Amino acid sequence: MSLDTIRLKDLRRMRDDADLLVDGPTVEAAIGRMAGAITARLADADPIVFAAMNGGLVLTGRLLSKLDFPLELSYLHATRYGDATHGNEVEWRAHPLISVRGRTVLIVDDVLDVGHTLIAIVEHLRTLGAQEVLTAVLVNKLHERKARPGLHADFSGLDLPDRFLFGMGMDYRGYWRNADGIYAVKDL
Repeated sequence: MSLDTIRLKDLRRMRDDADLLVDGPTVEAAIGRMAGAITARLADADPIVFAAMNGGLVLTGRLLSKLDFPLELSYLHATRYGDATHGNEVEWRAHPLISVRGRTVLIVDDVLDVGHTLIAIVEHLRTLGAQEVLTAVLVNKLHERKARPGLHADFSGLDLPDRFLFGMGMDYRGYWRNADGIYAVKDL
């Protein structure tokens, strides 16, 4: 048996053993509520929506078709994790490709955990001249370790416990972003 086959078996077993916290239909309902709130706030703002890679890709894709107003779409990539399970310094892998000067910007990401990466993205876009920077996350983790007291996203789909989550854009060591639903790894 090859190392790749063993690794894939371990990844499948990990997902099978994980706790399903939120099933796919419940996630879709949360995304629908987020879309309604975002539309109410940004329908007349001519915003730029940035998918924060890689985690924000799934949410952005599912959210866009529910936003019935003109917008520009782009991406950026800042990370503290890479494929690791613990964060380091923020590393920019792809800066914004569209000028944000004078524009309203919406950053879409998977999860607000501690918040260092999201804060760095917001501050960077402000230094580039964005008029307003808003944030949308699928999951807000419930804990007291936020980078700043009271830190929250402008739009959030679900409040979930402080566990190691994957699925719907969140990953486990680079895998399972594609899982339909949100899972928590056992014993992590």
